[in-house]
Amino acid sequence: MNPADTRRSFLGVLTAGVLALSGIAQAQDRPPIRMIVPFGAGTTTDTVGRVVAEALGKSLQQPVIVDNRAGAGGSTGTDLVAKAAPDGRTLVMGTVGTHAINASLYSKLPYDPVRDFAPVAFIGYTPTLLVVAADSPIKSLKDLAQAAARPAGITFASAGNGTSGHLAGELLAQRLGGKMIHVPYKEGAVALTSVMGSQVDFMFYHPAAVLPQIKAGKLRALGASGAVRSAAASDVPTLMEQGVADFDLVAWFMLYAPAATPAATLSQLRAGASAALAQPEVMARLRDQGIESRTLRTDEMQPFNKTELGKWAELVKRSGAQVD
Repeated sequence: MNPADTRRSFLGVLTAGVLALSGIAQAQDRPPIRMIVPFGAGTTTDTVGRVVAEALGKSLQQPVIVDNRAGAGGSTGTDLVAKAAPDGRTLVMGTVGTHAINASLYSKLPYDPVRDFAPVAFIGYTPTLLVVAADSPIKSLKDLAQAAARPAGITFASAGNGTSGHLAGELLAQRLGGKMIHVPYKEGAVALTSVMGSQVDFMFYHPAAVLPQIKAGKLRALGASGAVRSAAASDVPTLMEQGVADFDLVAWFMLYAPAATPAATLSQLRAGASAALAQPEVMARLRDQGIESRTLRTDEMQPFNKTELGKWAELVKRSGAQVD
């Protein structure tokens, strides 16, 4: 390489380095966005939130910091965002619980899940899997129905009263009949341990949590709760495939900003989220958590939320679950 070529090569590398440093400096100069995750560290919502926060930060060239604010079924952290300054710097990773179930479950919810929020992006959804212990005598949905028909009935676990797992169990009891006794736990992981130990008969739970235990030979899956099979467990038939009528319950995740956030700011956030979720590696990481993608336009998000509110309200009413 002659001296002129060497000089040009050096200048090219130097320019690229300066531009990269400039981009980092710009990102650091921008105030960070706080993403409230209204559940504890290590939960599915936390994992999803961290994947999205990292991708959104890169897309916006702005730090996005996860802040776990657990309590009251996600209502504590969600309410912080409902009342936050509408400047685009505080978001919440909303869930089917915080933005659909809790409105009927809690007698005094401190926020309105539709009126107080502006949707930014629909992240995805996950059906739950109905699981029993690997050594359980219940080896099929037919076995489960027969066991429930006995005088003693059977038991099912959940992560707490009014959770999606609780309501899925109540709906199954309504569809199949028999006696199914709800056993609520404070944490889903503890409930799952009880199922694996045969202290409780069955449970509906997220694929990301149960699939490792199925592969380890500790659990058996009897069905999936969605209208279509879970992509993470495509060999597990849905309950509807097995003759359970009108059984389509899935957990979902949506990113929200405070309702009064300016349109220009929302547009920027939505563009950043759209670009982030379009990255194949981001979707792969979400799929690893059992999250499946679904495209919702901006004008479809609030109607979707309202429909979910009505669907889960009916289930909460039927179950009799209530939290003061």
